[in-house]
Amino acid sequence: MSVAARCRNIPSNILLIEDEVDIRTTLKDALEWEGYRVYTASNGKEGMEILLEMPAPCLILLDLMMPVMNGWEFADALETDRAYADIPIVTLSAFSDPEKRIRANGSIKKPVDWDVLFALVRKHCGSGDSHDWADPENITRFG
Repeated sequence: MSVAARCRNIPSNILLIEDEVDIRTTLKDALEWEGYRVYTASNGKEGMEILLEMPAPCLILLDLMMPVMNGWEFADALETDRAYADIPIVTLSAFSDPEKRIRANGSIKKPVDWDVLFALVRKHCGSGDSHDWADPENITRFG
């Protein structure tokens, strides 16, 4: 079974590759609050290592400008492994150069627009296990 097929069964795993620790932490916290499981890496090389160990992701959120292995190098490496080539990638970057394109299923310019981020994540991963505070199990009954 391909990774893409497996990730349909586990829709909540996201790989976030971002070198700026504050951005990485904020994005991870926001996505986890929405019910997604987020695995993080600070560069593409670390992302490749984590990808081998984590459950199949439904989406990779990828910064482009990073040390060690940048986003373009990561995307090229991902393409060479047929098991991972179908995982959707959404780029996160302030950088824009039409000559330096990668296979991506979306792009979010920094600073991140939260509505755009969550719309793209839901498109590729479905709804997370978000908190339904109106759910009767979450309401304390007095009586």
